[in-house]
Amino acid sequence: MKAIGFKESLPIDNDDSLIELDLPQPVVEGHDLLVKVQAVAVNPVDYKVRLLMPPENGDFKVLGWDAVGEVVATGEKVSLFKPGDLVYYAGDINRQGSNAEFQLVDERLVGNKPRSISAAEASALPLTSITAWEVLFDHLAITLQNPDNIKKTNEVILLVGAAGGVGSIFLQLAKALTGAIVIATASRESSKQWVKQLGADYVVDHSKPLAEQIEALGVGQVSHVASLNSTQTYFDMYTEVLKPFGKIAMIDDPESINIANLKPKSLSLHWEFMFARSMFNADDMNEQGKLLTRVAELVDQGHLKTTVGKNLGAINAENLRQAHRELESGKSIGKIVLEGF
Repeated sequence: MKAIGFKESLPIDNDDSLIELDLPQPVVEGHDLLVKVQAVAVNPVDYKVRLLMPPENGDFKVLGWDAVGEVVATGEKVSLFKPGDLVYYAGDINRQGSNAEFQLVDERLVGNKPRSISAAEASALPLTSITAWEVLFDHLAITLQNPDNIKKTNEVILLVGAAGGVGSIFLQLAKALTGAIVIATASRESSKQWVKQLGADYVVDHSKPLAEQIEALGVGQVSHVASLNSTQTYFDMYTEVLKPFGKIAMIDDPESINIANLKPKSLSLHWEFMFARSMFNADDMNEQGKLLTRVAELVDQGHLKTTVGKNLGAINAENLRQAHRELESGKSIGKIVLEGF
């Protein structure tokens, strides 16, 4: 089968940073589905693994943790899906990824693909939807409501890094399922327009001092912070603007932060990693599949839409290198997707 992967960590402008491979088709067993991949999305985790986690013993690593495809075979323990089902998922970082014609994935991590959107549009959603949902409702414990009966709450969320993949679905989930006020950060005009369209109540410019801008909004103190990037840069500001007993959830990897600043206001810090369940075979691993099926329902009901920012075409080494290049620049808006071999 065709696949795209890497053998050694190289700069993305090196043609060997991602190369096309011919690998054996995986054999399905246990709880696994064998999925014929139709479309994929690319995330920052892809280039981080490429740069920081080279495969051992001369092996190849296939990247990719967002996929849509058709189930073509099932293991003997599978009970949730059957051949012919269209599914979407983020998968397991410890296994071979989705940048291949066929992929094995544990059925408990898989959801039914949204029916109302294309494979490419759906591929933008799994990893970021799981991340955003877990930040919103598991870590920050924002009040989850019925989308047909939203009541305003006194929750005020500061969302830093709002225009990226996670921010793009976070805004929609917050708008559709909570009564919170969301203050999003963005600096470029294109980014500001993007986050406003997706549901931000207010937009502040992260290239300028944030505390003064937030205070000038007159919406009261921030109760929750979703820090999607640059946590190290803004951490002291978070502790300044948060009300007592506020919560911070981050998804990036700051080198150092002063957690002693949390104590005076009794703030809490949460660290989201959406692969935690799959990496450790958690007892509730099936929660990820349930979450994705719920997101698909919300899409089909019109409450959420795809977060595709750009479609780069076929799934091949050249296009994937371009996707990595754009993500490494830190300036991409929404999700980058590819479809077909």
